[in-house]
Amino acid sequence: MVKNKNSNMKFVVVLTLVVVIILAAVAVFSNKQETSPTEIKEIDVTGQPSLGEKDAPVTVVEFGDFKCPSCKAWGEMIYPKLVDDYIETGIVEFSFVNVLFHGKESILASIAAESVYERSPALYWNFHQAMFDAQPVENHDGPWITPERILEIASDFPEINQTLLKEDMEQEATMESVKIDDDLVKESGVTMTPSIVINGKMMEDPFNYEAIKTAIEQELKDKN
Repeated sequence: MVKNKNSNMKFVVVLTLVVVIILAAVAVFSNKQETSPTEIKEIDVTGQPSLGEKDAPVTVVEFGDFKCPSCKAWGEMIYPKLVDDYIETGIVEFSFVNVLFHGKESILASIAAESVYERSPALYWNFHQAMFDAQPVENHDGPWITPERILEIASDFPEINQTLLKEDMEQEATMESVKIDDDLVKESGVTMTPSIVINGKMMEDPFNYEAIKTAIEQELKDKN
């Protein structure tokens, strides 16, 4: 009788260990699934604002919205590391695609940014950064992107022709470029901002810089 009880206890202990091991394996697998990039269609960045070497082995595309607070946070937390580690070293070409998830304000900001890019391409990234810097800390969902505010931001850059920028916003002169971006958003299945795509692979978590680095390094290995 005692022997039977001991055998049963051993069986329960072994069974419990097996269950724990299986659950741990599932957790690890799930975690890998969550952090692994999702394969999508390669992004055509022709005509998009870009930084870095044109023949860089890795392309990183940010799908972002000037009204999106997470995009501002990504630009402050992740983007500088990417610049230091990969863009300035010639490994990554970085491009930005406008997303219009916040409606009229997103469209207006994109039209203005595209106008600056077309007329004063050397100033685009400075204007791009200034737009995100102007994003209010509180009540960012409230209306703040207006033609007047954009012209006020642009006034910090004397090289930007205020009259032409105003006309471009009024006439929606760069709407064709904005629509190209919107088509890229839909084709790529972008559902959140920011979305980060590395050589046609969308990152699960855009704020996981270690995962971004791993994806870039893997792309480099695959090309060698």
